[in-house]
Amino acid sequence: MKIEKRWIISFVVISIVCISGLFWEVPLEPKNVHSQFGTIDQIVPADVAWMLTSCCLVLIMTPGLAFFYGGMVGKKNVISTMLQSFICMGVVTLIWVVVGFSLAFGEPLGVQIGDGFYSFVGSPATFTFMDYVGVLPHKDIAKTVPFMLFALFQMKFAVIAPAIITGSFAERVRFISYLLFICLFSIFIYSPLCHAVWYPTGILGSFFGVKDFAGGTVVHMSAGFAALAGVLVLGKRKNSNHVPTNIPFVLLGTGMLWFGWIGFNAGSSMEANGVAAMAFGTTTTASAAAMLTWIFFDRINGRKVSALGACIGAVVGLVSITPAAGFVTVPESMFFGFVAALVSNLVVYSKYLKGIDDTLDVFACHGVGGIMGMILTAIFAHGEDASLLHGGWGVFGHHMTALLLVSIYTFFGAYFLFKITNRIIPMRVSEENEVIGLDLSQHDETLFPIECAE
Repeated sequence: MKIEKRWIISFVVISIVCISGLFWEVPLEPKNVHSQFGTIDQIVPADVAWMLTSCCLVLIMTPGLAFFYGGMVGKKNVISTMLQSFICMGVVTLIWVVVGFSLAFGEPLGVQIGDGFYSFVGSPATFTFMDYVGVLPHKDIAKTVPFMLFALFQMKFAVIAPAIITGSFAERVRFISYLLFICLFSIFIYSPLCHAVWYPTGILGSFFGVKDFAGGTVVHMSAGFAALAGVLVLGKRKNSNHVPTNIPFVLLGTGMLWFGWIGFNAGSSMEANGVAAMAFGTTTTASAAAMLTWIFFDRINGRKVSALGACIGAVVGLVSITPAAGFVTVPESMFFGFVAALVSNLVVYSKYLKGIDDTLDVFACHGVGGIMGMILTAIFAHGEDASLLHGGWGVFGHHMTALLLVSIYTFFGAYFLFKITNRIIPMRVSEENEVIGLDLSQHDETLFPIECAE
């Protein structure tokens, strides 16, 4: 069997990365220890325990997403769709260790505007191979937990972001080209956006005042607009009409996502405190409200109540509350889920979105859900001058400006990366392989006996 050159190159790359770990000299003490890092006695054991738990919760979301997406696609593409999510735990983890975390939280690179310094991205050399990332807390970023724990928590966010995108181009993408794309996306879109929103001097967080408690902008908007770009580059499937293969998979995936989302949102408090408890409450309530809103709105529009609709509604509610989970009350979170479910439902069934063939409605659910969450956060977030309803007219205006900038950056950035990937390795499978299904043509595996898959 002839082995394609691209797979040889891939093996060489992973070999170099892994073997270099043997020769990488790990610093014995943190860089600039007196200026950046605290002391061991500042670590709070309760916070460490909660953040370790949150890391595990967020990690389980990616397999949950695999089941969620895998159950929705046609019977010839279940394994390939699930693997596209699952493989992110391998690819993005190594990218994050080698350079991604440094790009997101390394020494800031930016510009001086008036009396303030605002950064766009971190230096890739600051924490390369997790240099200086150890057991001491960071004075500005992780004050009561080891910096390594913070890095691992953020890693789980980086892992699931490109996995979310996969639902948009399911059933038609070549696996090796997809691997290349998620590497590019993680380095050039996710990490800089993460820095811009969450690093203390990041331009979106410090200059524009963007409030994103747990990733509505960083994760869901970036994935949603990247999904839209991918659909436009790849084009429609040859046969876009399919019946979801396994609704119980979708129910299981939704349960895993909802369970893991507690760590996603409540863990973003970075402490075992009251804010975490409130984020737990708002997350659960928004999802419940969105689930019921979705199925009832379906019914009054002539569609039957479905398990699939309930699951999609629940996820939309989780997406919408993510940027505001620690900033609003539990009653307000019901409104978040209600509004997001209505808007996303209308977008899902719009003729335009059906026309571009977003396979699993990623933009309508994650992109639109993230947008609605960002807008509603700018209206309802509590605190003096924190939002439109609390005296922050300027904050609201800055949020809307940032929303536009993030949309442009993530959409056109992803569109450009898709084009580059497509030039290096064509992303669409052949028409013959698409008919056979990606499970067999890409992986030589099938969920069903071959005679049933044909």
